[in-house]
Amino acid sequence: MASPGYGKQSAPGQLPPAADDFTHLPVREAYLASLINNLPDGAAMDVKTLAAYQPLFGQMAVRTALNRLSTAGHLRRVRERVNADRPQWVFRTYFSRTPRSDAWWNHFIATGDSPKESTDAAPDPPEERRASPAYTALAGLGVADARLALSAADCAALEPLAAEWLDRGTTLALFTAALTANLPPDVHSPAGFTRRRLIDKLPPERPHPQPARIVECTDCRTPCRPEALLGGLCRACRSPGGINRSAPPSPRLSPAAVHRHAARIRQALSTAPRS
Repeated sequence: MASPGYGKQSAPGQLPPAADDFTHLPVREAYLASLINNLPDGAAMDVKTLAAYQPLFGQMAVRTALNRLSTAGHLRRVRERVNADRPQWVFRTYFSRTPRSDAWWNHFIATGDSPKESTDAAPDPPEERRASPAYTALAGLGVADARLALSAADCAALEPLAAEWLDRGTTLALFTAALTANLPPDVHSPAGFTRRRLIDKLPPERPHPQPARIVECTDCRTPCRPEALLGGLCRACRSPGGINRSAPPSPRLSPAAVHRHAARIRQALSTAPRS
C-alpha cells in the first residue's frame, strides 16, 4: 500500500465488471490492467512496486504498459491538493476499468465528477487532425473580418503567439475582438499585420487560482494542462523518442486467460505477508 491518501484511486461511473473488460488490450497490458483492477484503492502504483509485485515483467516493461494503458483510456496520474490553508499535495493514479476518452478524463480532472455518457461516446480524433484552440482562433479571424483571412500555413506559423494569449486567460471572443478592432481599410499582408498585433497587444499575465487537481504526463510525470495531453501523454512523450509505437502488438488475451490471471493475482493477494 502507498502512504495514506496516495496510490490507486478508482474512477467514478465505471461499468459493472465483465469477462471481456481487458480483451481489447495486448497480453502484457491486459495482465497488468487485471492486476491493477484487483488492487484496493490506496495501493502503490509506481513502476518499481508494480514490477516487484508480479513475476512476469520488469520495470521498463511495466512503464511501457502503463503508458499504453493511459493511451487506451484506462488511467491518469494526478496531483491533488488536500489542504486549502496550507497547500499539501498527494499523488494519485486514477484507474478506470471502463476505457475513457480524453474529453471524459479532462472533465473529471477539472470537476471531480463523472461527465454525461455522451461526453464519452466518441473516441478522440488522432492528433494530426485536431486543431489547437490557438489555431482555431486564428482561423476564425477571417470569418469575423475578411481582411484578416489567413492561410493554413499562416495559422500554423502564428499559433505559438496566439497560444500565449489564450494561456493568459483571453477568451475566443476577446481574442477576435482585439485582433479585428479598428482595422485599416486595406490590409495588404494579413499574416504580417496579425503577427504585429499579436505582439503589440499581448495582454498582461493574470494570476490564476491554483487548481485542486493537476494532471501529470503518465510517462515523464511532468505537470501539464489537461488539454495538452493526448492519451495522458505530453507531446514530448508522444514523439518518436517516447513510446515505441512501431513495436508489433502482442497477441490478445481470451476472456478465460484474463480470468486465470485475475485468479492468480487474487491468490497472491490473499497469501502475501503483511508488513
